[in-house]
Amino acid sequence: MTTSDIDESVGAELKRLRESIDNIDAAVVHMLAERFKCTQQVGHLKAAHQLPPADPARESRQIARLRQLAESAHLDPAFAEKLLNFIVAEVIRHHERIAEESAHPAGGAQA
Repeated sequence: MTTSDIDESVGAELKRLRESIDNIDAAVVHMLAERFKCTQQVGHLKAAHQLPPADPARESRQIARLRQLAESAHLDPAFAEKLLNFIVAEVIRHHERIAEESAHPAGGAQA
């Protein structure tokens, strides 16, 4: 059975729900973009003060916080933790790149 074979009212409801999902996906992408703008600023601040790219204590607190939020939202806490771990890994990668660029600016004199 394909979506063209289903009842018209079911098709309309499916379309409505999918449009909502598409809107939520767009909001998630925009929220992630805003989050990464903030983490880029953190990366520049860390690089300017020679702070390490990763902060395991902060990451642990964030995981615990996000797991608690997930539970209260009836979302699988393990899924929320996996998602945060994925995002944090990307943030750390960005912070490492920013630190490297700060230590060796393009066009700068090499020793």
